[in-house]
Amino acid sequence: MLFNSYAFICVFLPATLIGFFVLARAGKLWATCWLVLASLLFYAYWNPHYLPLLLGSIVFNYAAGRLLIRNAAGTRPLNKSAILAVAIGSNLLLLAYYKYAGFFVENTDAVLGLDWSIPHIVLPLGISFFTFTQIAYLVDVYRGTAREARFIHYALFVSYFPHLIAGPILHHSEMMPQFTRDDVYSWDSDRFVNGMVVFTIGLVKKVVLADGVAAFVGPAFQAVGLGHAPSLVEAWGAAFAYTFQLYFDFSGYCDMAIGASWLFGIGLPLNFNSPYKAANIIDFWRRWHITLSRFLRDYLYIPLGGNRRGSIRRYVNLLATMVIGGLWHGAGWTFVIWGGLHGLYLVINHAWAAMRSRIELPTLGRAGAILSWAITFLAVVVGWVFFRAPSLQDALHMVVGMSGANGLGLDRSAASLTEVYWTWAWCVGLGAIAFILPNTEEIMAPYLPQIAKPAGTSGPIRWAALTFSPSLGWAAVTAVLLAAGLISLPQPTNFLYFNF
Repeated sequence: MLFNSYAFICVFLPATLIGFFVLARAGKLWATCWLVLASLLFYAYWNPHYLPLLLGSIVFNYAAGRLLIRNAAGTRPLNKSAILAVAIGSNLLLLAYYKYAGFFVENTDAVLGLDWSIPHIVLPLGISFFTFTQIAYLVDVYRGTAREARFIHYALFVSYFPHLIAGPILHHSEMMPQFTRDDVYSWDSDRFVNGMVVFTIGLVKKVVLADGVAAFVGPAFQAVGLGHAPSLVEAWGAAFAYTFQLYFDFSGYCDMAIGASWLFGIGLPLNFNSPYKAANIIDFWRRWHITLSRFLRDYLYIPLGGNRRGSIRRYVNLLATMVIGGLWHGAGWTFVIWGGLHGLYLVINHAWAAMRSRIELPTLGRAGAILSWAITFLAVVVGWVFFRAPSLQDALHMVVGMSGANGLGLDRSAASLTEVYWTWAWCVGLGAIAFILPNTEEIMAPYLPQIAKPAGTSGPIRWAALTFSPSLGWAAVTAVLLAAGLISLPQPTNFLYFNF
């Protein structure tokens, strides 16, 4: 079920809210059970055949967690490391089968000519997110920082519908204590209003902004796949258009997830914080998909050795972490290259910072800050070309066009120039929103307390008039935005991160 659908907004969400607060009068356990059942229905709505997969994963990992807890208490003579290794290995094997089996067979056949084939495997929605969430839980149990004795609460932790399909990747210690608070089970009209405002902003980002510019992204990349050689203006226009489509699509989803969850009084971790305002690529990864960056850092980069074994090993660890992060997004060489590019960007950024700490270089003030931002943003745009292109060949053709090798493209037909004009017009408008205006977290900061705010989260916004307040003016603005979002819903589209 999509957040941007009439089924979710008009039926599922109201029914789940009403059932939750009505049953909460009979006890927290009843309300918890209701929320678990609603979350499982939310998942099964897409394809009920994959519901047993989700349930099996929950049961297996709960049992593994209980074994780790009992072993830590000294009641089971089992090896904790062996339990953890088997549990994580099983999760990764499941993920590998659904996500990477076809990629592995295809490339093995291409290299060895074995004429292997494998039936088409449909990737279950959210498998990367609920798998990584549970791996993080198992590691935290192993480290003694998390534990869950009640199966129904563990099932809620994994299946909680606002995060289930496309994240964020949750930590048990930051989520489940919230469900023990009494105020969560009592209706709060102020909380409802604040949650709906955030949800509405996210809805407009997705169905008006992201889906609006998407009309110029698909045809441009499809044309390259059919042999069209894009000019410099066309190629950069397509790259910028996808850059902003992905931005507002993912930002919109994050807002809708946070808003929907806040209706129940549950705060999700901040997962998106104006990444295109980043001053450098390190800052970008502190702002883009924050919970994935945290997972890769805590459960991959640091266990690999992090920065504890010298600069060379640090750079190798960064590259390995980002390549694996690229593969997490999808089974294809385009994702490997995208991850490798960002690994290389991070290596350059860290090496530059290390050199500056040893050699005193003149600062360029505001001009230097703008130059750093521009280099970072353009590097990210180039990376997104590989992220979006259906094949490595298509990505390279688009990059060739961005280099200007196919000409400027100002001598194309009138129809082509009109398409380019509207593409760039959308990009300028969306760029102004992304670069200049405050984000939802900044607008709602006084009324939407968050958990797990990362370091560097923006403070008070520059324009006080844009800060949310419970007023008639904001009620009118929200009503207009909600109407615009609902009008755009007849043909709902998937969130881009649903595919990962």
